[in-house]
Amino acid sequence: VSVVVVITVECYLLTGKENMSEETSTSSSGITVKDVHELVKKKELIETQIKAYHDVLDDQKNVGMGGPLVDIEGYPRADIDLYQVRTARHNIICLQNDHKDIMKQIEEALHQLHAQERERRAKGEVEAAADRIETEQSIEQPFAKVDTVTPGSPASISGVQVGDEIIEFGSVNSQNFQNLQNIAVVVQHSEGKPLSITVLRSGQKVHLGITPQRWSGRGLLGCNIVPLQR
Repeated sequence: VSVVVVITVECYLLTGKENMSEETSTSSSGITVKDVHELVKKKELIETQIKAYHDVLDDQKNVGMGGPLVDIEGYPRADIDLYQVRTARHNIICLQNDHKDIMKQIEEALHQLHAQERERRAKGEVEAAADRIETEQSIEQPFAKVDTVTPGSPASISGVQVGDEIIEFGSVNSQNFQNLQNIAVVVQHSEGKPLSITVLRSGQKVHLGITPQRWSGRGLLGCNIVPLQR
């Protein structure tokens, strides 16, 4: 490896390190998998450069990071290129520090990525729960009201009261209610059979059971139901 290559790589590292800090700060609000891959690429590049500088030291009589640079008489060694050895050692130390930094950034990025994933899942669960609640609440909205109940009628015997707001009448609820004909159809098909209804009474839900049937008065229920105006 020539001196020119050594100097060029060192300049690249200085520039790359600055860019690395900028990218990390910009993406700190929301790291992506791509960001992590970029950091891993930089780590691998640093490792390649460290190996290249160790190769330089190996070429210089295997002087390594701690071999002596002077002979037994205390003079600079003439059998190695002292400039290349000093430059390689210096750059290896710098690169090792860069490697520690990049490893820390990768670790933090992975933690942040996992945290974001947990947050995304939690948010999805919260939104799903909110949707369920909204759907349940919309289904439980009253859509009709009882305005008269005849004493002795099936409705009266079942506990239906004037002012009850109907939330569910058999299979009819606020989501599928269109007009009173929907209730009439349910009543006709349920003659002689128990029918479940849910009403809102004084702000409380009340569940009732009513059996539409013939009696001395008009109709099968003996109560009058009107649609609620929303």
